[in-house]
Amino acid sequence: MSATTTSQQYLAMAVDLASRNVLNAGGPFGAIVVWPDGQVFEGVNRVTANNDPTAHAEVVAIRTAAASLGTFDLTGAVLYSSCEPCPMCLASALWARISRVVFAADRDDAARAGFDDALFYNYFEGTDKSLMPVVRDGHQETDYLQPFRLWDGLETRIDY
Repeated sequence: MSATTTSQQYLAMAVDLASRNVLNAGGPFGAIVVWPDGQVFEGVNRVTANNDPTAHAEVVAIRTAAASLGTFDLTGAVLYSSCEPCPMCLASALWARISRVVFAADRDDAARAGFDDALFYNYFEGTDKSLMPVVRDGHQETDYLQPFRLWDGLETRIDY
């Protein structure tokens, strides 16, 4: 975070992005990734506009930051979001090695606006797995470990 911009100002930027996105056929969510040197990378929710269920503001901001910086490791960056990130966005932030997440509205505020992620939180907390069964196929007819063996032996691999 730059010495002149505060956390509240970054949150205000994310909220402003979300508000402008609503008027541009997008969802009411905005996010920014702030790199340690002060660079800001924006993202807005384009789920319905792009027919992309993964186009959440936080994911878009992370993708923009990673592509612009030329790295998948965003250690040191802070993600500011207009709303509490859903489980997918939190997982994306973890994979990107975001150092901190700061949000304005919370999941209850989102639920009151019609965005109720409670089913997903319950799913990941293990309280309700009926939403989408995930099973391991017990058939051993295929060499399912081959991709891992190839990866393990690849001299040019980039660990992440």
